[in-house]
Amino acid sequence: MTEIRFYHLERSTLESVLPRMLERVLERGQRALVLLGSKERLEAVNAWLWTYGKESFLPHGVPEDGFSADQPVLLASADQPAAAANANNAEVLFLADGARTDELARFKQCVELFDGSDEAAVTAARERWRGYKEAGHQLTYWRQTGEGWKQEAQG
Repeated sequence: MTEIRFYHLERSTLESVLPRMLERVLERGQRALVLLGSKERLEAVNAWLWTYGKESFLPHGVPEDGFSADQPVLLASADQPAAAANANNAEVLFLADGARTDELARFKQCVELFDGSDEAAVTAARERWRGYKEAGHQLTYWRQTGEGWKQEAQG
């Protein structure tokens, strides 16, 4: 079963936490697939990852760039074929902006990032938690505090 981690974004945005999380995946020698809810959001996050830090470089690409299989981090919208096929053979899947997949079994770990200020996103995350739990996945829930991330639940 896939290990699924829920990250409740209350103090930060996706753009502020995603780069560091992806850097950690790469430091472990793993690959990541990031699924976003829309093509527009994909374009915005792709642009952000090229410019988020003056002294950082996060190698990544999108399916339209070609060479999806070679990308250590591949960004896609949930409706793209590269997303369903896990074209870069990623071990870690990131789901954001309401993106979903039926392909969890292809990944060792799934990171669900959701906006705590959006009640619809919180409700949807709770529904996904219940569904994942019923399916037998290992779950953890992380919440932002003033000191960083704190694990608050396990399922």
